[in-house]
Amino acid sequence: MYLYRAIDSNGDTVEFWFSERRNLTAARQFLRKALKRHGRPERIVIDGSQTNREAILSCDTENRLEDRSRHKLKPIRIRQSAYLNNRIEQDHRAVKRRVRQMLRFKSVNSARAILSGIEMVHMMRKGQAKYAWNRQPSLAEQFERLAA
Repeated sequence: MYLYRAIDSNGDTVEFWFSERRNLTAARQFLRKALKRHGRPERIVIDGSQTNREAILSCDTENRLEDRSRHKLKPIRIRQSAYLNNRIEQDHRAVKRRVRQMLRFKSVNSARAILSGIEMVHMMRKGQAKYAWNRQPSLAEQFERLAA
């Protein structure tokens, strides 16, 4: 099981996607979702994964072909480096800390539900959730509103 995550240069969570496998299909689905919701970035920093690189290239090509504007879109620059990817690894620490205590997941459905909850709470702490801008409700109240 694999959790795809994307953050921006400020450290804010852009998108996350849980998949049973780490393959080209899963990487493409994650990227399409992120590009559809948040638009095209100028550059993407990834680890050494060749699969992620291929997914970015194919999604970028599709995106540029579907573009109806008159100006040409520049290709997304890809930077592959384990060290440049350190910001996402540090942000990923909160998820790993909680999952490690549970000694792995028993099913895909429970993993998906728990990881979505962890990501939502993590985004609320960073001030990204809908109710997080108003500091008066507590995290528990924010979570309760979202769960309702």
